[in-house]
Order: sequence, then C-alpha cells, then structure tokens
Amino acid sequence: MSAEKEKNGMDPQMALKRLRAGNQAYLDAVCAKGDISPAIRRKTCQEGQHPYAVIVTCSDSRVIPESIFCAGIGELFVIRIAGNVMDDHQLGSVEYAIQHLGCRLILVMGHTHCGAVDAAIHHAPEEGYIKFITDEIKRAIGEETDEEKASRLNVANSVRRIESCPGIRQTEEDGRLKVAGALYHLESGEVEFF
Repeated sequence: MSAEKEKNGMDPQMALKRLRAGNQAYLDAVCAKGDISPAIRRKTCQEGQHPYAVIVTCSDSRVIPESIFCAGIGELFVIRIAGNVMDDHQLGSVEYAIQHLGCRLILVMGHTHCGAVDAAIHHAPEEGYIKFITDEIKRAIGEETDEEKASRLNVANSVRRIESCPGIRQTEEDGRLKVAGALYHLESGEVEFF
C-alpha cells in the first residue's frame, strides 16, 4: 500500500466516492448511520484517528457533516467556521490533517441560505469580530447579490486559499491530494460537488 493510503486506506478519488455514497445514504435515511458505538470510541482513543477527508464548512447548526455523509467517529476531520472562510488557523488545521493524519481529500462545503453570506450581501456589520468574516466573504463574492451564486464564489475562494499553500499545492499536483468544493442544499439534503 502506498504512503498516501497508509493511514486510512484511501486515495483522493476513493475518499470523494465515499463522500458521494455517504450523502446518497443520507438522502435515503430516516436516522443517522455513522458508527458512534462504544467500540469505535475505544478504538479511536487507543489507536488514534485516521479520517479519510477534511471537511471545511460553515458553523450553521443545520449543516452537520457527519450526518450529511453518514460518517461516524474518526472518519471526518471537520473544521467549522461561519461562512466557511479560511484564515491561518483553518489553514493550519488543514495542514495538520494532511501531514499528521493522512487525509487525502479536502472538501470546502458551503450551503444554501447561509447567514454569513446573506450578511455580507445585505447588511455587513461595520464593527465587531463578525466583520472579519463578512469582509472575507465580500472579497470573495465581489458585487454578486444572488445568494446561491455568492455561496459558490465563497467556496471557490476558500478552495483557492487552501491550494495557495505550497505544501498542499505540491501534494495536489503530485496526485496525492484533492481539494474540492461543494454546496449543501438545506432544502433537500443533497451535496452538489463541483
């Protein structure tokens, strides 16, 4: 087995396929399907975590990556921040997941009806810490006023920020890592990968 698949058994394409299958299972589910058993809690405590993907997404309480992808304990390394924006702290977390946990897929997932995107479009604050988030989103979306288009532009901006990191860019160019974007549709539960 190659070093790229050593920790979690997956290359970037396998991880993306698993996310797609997990989202389809979520669309068909009545209750969550991820393994949250006492056995998996003990195993990941004793043997460590080996997530197959990094998910960078919004803090919105309606966006729950483990449920959306039918994933259990130890399967996803989730970074949540309002508006799924990237700064040095989030980039450091992504690098940690790649370098130390062996993740081979980074998915930036925005969503429809995002309050942070709405705030950036319609009523961005003039002060306070939320301004850091809305200013970043405004830079990403420019003059776009359609919320869904703006959410896509915001995701694309975060993908670019991640890919601008030299180590990540080189690993992606070598084919050992994939950085992708997606939009989660609150209404249907479907993840649209792009």
